[in-house]
Order: sequence, then C-alpha cells, then structure tokens
Amino acid sequence: MKKIDINKINKQLQDKTPFEIVKWAIDFAERPVVTTNFRPYEASILHVVSSVTPSIKVIWCDTGYNTPNTYKHAEKLICQLNLNVKLYVPKQTAEHRNVYLGIPQIDDPKHKIFSEEVKLEPFKRAMSEHQPDVWFTNLRKGQTAFRDNLDIVSQGNDGIIKVSPFYNWTDSELDDFLKQNNLPNEFKYFDPTKQLGNRECGIHTQN
Repeated sequence: MKKIDINKINKQLQDKTPFEIVKWAIDFAERPVVTTNFRPYEASILHVVSSVTPSIKVIWCDTGYNTPNTYKHAEKLICQLNLNVKLYVPKQTAEHRNVYLGIPQIDDPKHKIFSEEVKLEPFKRAMSEHQPDVWFTNLRKGQTAFRDNLDIVSQGNDGIIKVSPFYNWTDSELDDFLKQNNLPNEFKYFDPTKQLGNRECGIHTQN
C-alpha cells in the first residue's frame, strides 16, 4: 500500500458519518479487517462495518481473561450481527500461565512478557495471516495520550491504513447511537494488559 495524504483525507472526512467513512475505505480496500475485544462501545464499529461489508473478517484476540459478562455480550453481538469472527487466543491457557506468571502489575518487569503472550503475539499472528491493507478500529480521541495524536485515518510504517469512524464521537453520542440501532453495550470488561483505562496495551503503538 502506497503512502497516502493523511491530512488531506482527514479534512475530507471530518463531516462524514461513520457509514460514509467506512464506505470510503471499503471502496479501495482489498483485504479489510476490523478488530474487536468486545469492550464498551465496540458494538458501534461492528454494526457499521458489518452493515457495509457483511462478510468482513472480524479479528477477535481473546486474552482468556474476559469477564463472564463480556463473553455473554460477545456471543450475543456475534449472533445479532452475524459476524464473521476469526478468533485468536494465546498459546497457553490462562490457568497454565497463572502457575508460572500470574497477572503482573504494570510496574513489574514480567508484565512485558505477560502482554506479549496474551495480547501482542496473538495479534501479530492474526495480522500476519490476514495481511490487511485497511484496518477498522474503534479508537477515539480522549481515550489515551497516544490516541489523541491520531485522527479518523492514520497510516503506520507497515503501510496499513487504520480507519476509526467514531474517532471524534463522545460516550454520550455513542450511547444514543447504540440505542437508535438497538445494539447492546457491556461495561464489565477487564483487560489484564492495561489495568488502567488510559493506558495503551501495545497493539496500536507497534506500527
């Protein structure tokens, strides 16, 4: 994928709806994917992308540490939207890892190993297998300092075009969107690699 004029494209897309943004990207995408972890508000991006492209590959990297509520939410959403899920999990079970590593705190040197095992390795494996040229995400401004420096469209050194249709939306706006489209939400979500809501897990900072 060639480098694109990010600034020009983001100016063109500022006033577009999420559906219009997704359609813009799908028009030139050859191998699009959308990633999800079924955290709060993920139903919005999954609804929009699957509405435009029902067969799109939905990459779910399940750490194995999700709450029962999150797993129930995921199953409900997968059925409701008929998602084409491609599931990726760590090479060890959570029970196995708990014996020799546990869930290290973020200031523990072992936390880097933990994050690699449960989040980064499955993600790298998924991206290597599917080789996407367009990657839809639900990143939003205000979530972390890193994400505040992105925009609706960004492009990493690997050439993948990352598209975040809801980048400028607030929680309140998303609440209304979910209600209008009869979509569920789920707040009892736990990411063992982040532990803090405003911390990056490493996936979006790699490229």
